[in-house]
Amino acid sequence: MPIRLPTFRKKVLELLASSDEVKVMHVSDTPESSYRFIEELIEKTKPNYLIHTGDFADNIKLERRPELKPLYREALRKLARILKDSDAVIYVVSGNEDDPEIVREFFGESSVEPGSTVEIEGFRFALGHTWKDVVSLEADFRLYGHNFKLIERGLNGVLGVNFVLLPSRRTCRVKYPSGTDFDRGYKLWRGM
Repeated sequence: MPIRLPTFRKKVLELLASSDEVKVMHVSDTPESSYRFIEELIEKTKPNYLIHTGDFADNIKLERRPELKPLYREALRKLARILKDSDAVIYVVSGNEDDPEIVREFFGESSVEPGSTVEIEGFRFALGHTWKDVVSLEADFRLYGHNFKLIERGLNGVLGVNFVLLPSRRTCRVKYPSGTDFDRGYKLWRGM
C-alpha cells in the first residue's frame, strides 16, 4: 500500500523525480518504522548517491542495551537491502547506537569513519554522526545527525531527508512521517 503524502511533499518529490541533476539523498537516525518511507523515497526520486549518517535502527538503543544486538542485526539487514537495491553509490557512518563491526559486515567499503570527507561530482561532503564530527572540516556540505543542532553549510538528517542537487547545489528537505521522532525515543517538547 503506497504512503499518502501531503500535497507539498508531493510537489517536492515531483521536482526531485523530474530533475536531470545528480541527486544525493541523506538520512540519519532512522527507526525501523521509517524504512518503508525511505524505500519509497528511493523508488520515487532515484538518487545517484545515498548517505546515512548513523543510528541505522534508532529504535534499538545498542549503546544502552547491547543485548539487543540480534534485533539490531536483523534491522540492519533490512535497511542494507533497501539501500543496496538502489543503483546509488552508498556511504554510511556509524553512530553512537550502532555496532561498527556489524555495519562493516553489511556495508563493507561503503562504511566510512565519522569525520571523513568524500568527493561527489567535484564537491566535498563531510560525513559524521554528530555536528562535532564535521563542523571544522573544509567541505561544500556537512552531513550529520544525532540531534537537532544546525551548523553553517550543514544538513542535519534528523530534521528530515535531505537532498542535494548537483551541480546547482540546490538543497531540499522531505519531512519524515509523523511519529518518527517518537519511534526514535525522543520525548515531545512541550511549551507553556
